[in-house]
Amino acid sequence: MSNHFNRRTVMGGTAGLASAIASISNADAKLPKNDVEPRGKTGKLERLPTLDLEANDEFLTSFRIWVNSDLNRAATQRAEAIMKADGLDKAFDMPLAEAFKHRFNDDPVVQMRAHVWLHAQNLMWHNLKREFHGNYDAYMAEMEAADNAGPGKLEMNPGIEPAYTKHEIHIQPGGYVGDPFAGHLYHYGTNNFYSGRNYQDDLHVAMAANVPTPKDGKVLRILDQGCSCGQLTVALKQRFPDAEVWGIDVGGPMVRYSHMRAVDMGVGANFRQALAEDSKFPDGHFDIVTSYILHHEVTAEVTRKITEESHRVLRAGGVYYPIDFRTGTGGRSLQREMNPYEKTRNYASHRWNHERWLMQYNTISHADEMKRAGFEVNENGPASGFGGRGANVMGTKKA
Repeated sequence: MSNHFNRRTVMGGTAGLASAIASISNADAKLPKNDVEPRGKTGKLERLPTLDLEANDEFLTSFRIWVNSDLNRAATQRAEAIMKADGLDKAFDMPLAEAFKHRFNDDPVVQMRAHVWLHAQNLMWHNLKREFHGNYDAYMAEMEAADNAGPGKLEMNPGIEPAYTKHEIHIQPGGYVGDPFAGHLYHYGTNNFYSGRNYQDDLHVAMAANVPTPKDGKVLRILDQGCSCGQLTVALKQRFPDAEVWGIDVGGPMVRYSHMRAVDMGVGANFRQALAEDSKFPDGHFDIVTSYILHHEVTAEVTRKITEESHRVLRAGGVYYPIDFRTGTGGRSLQREMNPYEKTRNYASHRWNHERWLMQYNTISHADEMKRAGFEVNENGPASGFGGRGANVMGTKKA
């Protein structure tokens, strides 16, 4: 029968999950004990365990695509027309508080875009949390069974989480450190964020392929900071199979899920619960240090400390290559010119999508921080492939 379950056999919702798991375990001896995979995989992606949940997820993903395309264009056009009529279209120096006073914030299309985007995301989180917490024992047993399995190692360091890491970024329930299934939620939640374009880790594989190597070509050890559910870490290990590859994240549930998924894929990447600013690795240990969308989720002070830590753990000639919003603009300060509507959109993401540190991130110049830490900086490094942006800032540790 193979491990791809007939879709109609799981239409009963989560109540049928335990029996579905038992049926799979009996029918397919190749599945590891405790593996929760009642509907099999499509390539790298384990399908969601019920047809109801998969249908909800597909609907919300399609809805998000519409919100971010057609509805977003309509809202932007309305805001731009209002600003032009009021002489605000070139008012890049307008303070945020004043920008909020203008009438595009009361426009029904502009407000509809903001509200449906947020509430659809909340519904997505609600559906996923109900699944994983509703079948707590099965999913926890699966993670526990993988904790000491290989290939690859898992190192847990509970209790290291500083206060700044405990916010519910992206309104994800419990955030990255406060829910035992944070990795599960993040993985399937970001599939929705990526509008269905990353089901096979497509974006992470492309970014891993673009990560630059040291001039001498030596790549023995790689560090992926803030690895979340481990997709870039795994892609780096697949690109450099002979290298020792580590993914670190402050979220214990994140690295547990990352390790479990890597084990399931047969990829020997290693994972450690650790702070990017205090990784506990030796001086000069890595040839490459990279990260993906980490820095806009930490304070400006922590970004500086992470940059310093990256310099410390790299060997001479090693490459530092952070990938984030607008690091593809040469790492210049994100306090760029924004019209009043863009400023309110930026703040709305900070306030209602719980991008807690976004306003601080807007003040950071990665290029300047890298120079301050001692890197030789190339503001026109190879493009990361993230968001279609151009050259990405990179640093090389001086000999």
